[in-house]
Amino acid sequence: MKRYLSLIMVVLLLIVSPVRVSAKAADENLTPETFNIKAKSALLMEYDSGKIIFEYNSHDKLAPASVTKIMTMLLAMEAVDSGKVKLSDKVTVSERAKSMGGSTMFLETGEIRTLEELIKGVAIESANDAAVAIAEFLGGTEEEFVKMMNKRARELGMKDTNFVNSMGFHDPNHYTSAHDVAIMSRELLKHRKILDYTTIWMETISEGRKSPFTLTNRNKMIKRYSGCDGLKTGYTSEAKYCISATAKRGNIRFIAVIMGADSWKDRNAQAERLMDYGFAKYESVNVIKKGEVIQEIKMPKSIPEKVNLIAKEDLNVVFEKGTKAQISKKIDIKENVKLPLKKGDVVGSIKAIEGDKIYGEIPLVIDCDVNRMTFPDALKKAFKSWLGIQ
Repeated sequence: MKRYLSLIMVVLLLIVSPVRVSAKAADENLTPETFNIKAKSALLMEYDSGKIIFEYNSHDKLAPASVTKIMTMLLAMEAVDSGKVKLSDKVTVSERAKSMGGSTMFLETGEIRTLEELIKGVAIESANDAAVAIAEFLGGTEEEFVKMMNKRARELGMKDTNFVNSMGFHDPNHYTSAHDVAIMSRELLKHRKILDYTTIWMETISEGRKSPFTLTNRNKMIKRYSGCDGLKTGYTSEAKYCISATAKRGNIRFIAVIMGADSWKDRNAQAERLMDYGFAKYESVNVIKKGEVIQEIKMPKSIPEKVNLIAKEDLNVVFEKGTKAQISKKIDIKENVKLPLKKGDVVGSIKAIEGDKIYGEIPLVIDCDVNRMTFPDALKKAFKSWLGIQ
């Protein structure tokens, strides 16, 4: 019975009312000189599609410093959003976490903080002690957490990356690339709650502490660059100045990665120039709105027999300004969908396409609970059919 859904839910191509939008490829003539790049590597990515607009030495394996903490925050937010842990969970600080140097929130051995406070410590202050406390809470030990980091990196296709610790201390075997930083930054941004933390300029933590401590955001771009709401800075003498910056204006968002700049001012200025270009050259067109009913499907052996497929989020398609294209929508349904299903379960996806090119993709969910038809249900259905009752 578990296979019957895959027989009914076939791939559907919607060519009704195609959307005309722009579709010119990125300018292949862009050079580091265009943006005055004076860093080891750089990359500009559009968030919705993951389209790389500009890259320079983007696969060079480099020391990331505290930009590492993007993965630490990602694993924390995934654990929260999956229900494995709660933001309110209490975390006891270990001697090892307390011993971390560099940027810290001055945690004490045995101090108890909520997971949310520790995430804030990482997101705002770039606190190394908080990163280790999170790692030990989620992984049991930091070593086990690092295994989780590397496993997640492989799942995301981060082929230039190997993590050795959770906070970014320098190690010859601890490296990533601008390309991979953009990938994990994009994944972290799917957890919108993280922006509640990365946009905090200052926050004082006093409850349960002998001396209050004020977290101060190390990402100065959130104050000076319009639309900037994250994401993570980093510095060591070996890595030099690094950043994964993100900004949103209207319904378009960009991620700019700079690695190995000579100063924090140079780093920020280069990230700003990349995003300036993105906002000037590209526009976003909404193809599907969150909550929109996409398709009704029939499932003869289920209760109910008809359900709606709903867009889980907005589908925005980003193109270079001033060019045209026809966008169609293609629905793909998962194979071997098993009953029962709960309202909101993901059963497929819808893509914005032009020919073989995919411009964007979002999940499709069902609008109600769906249960397997029982024998009495089948008898009732057969009786109604015999009587001609719909």
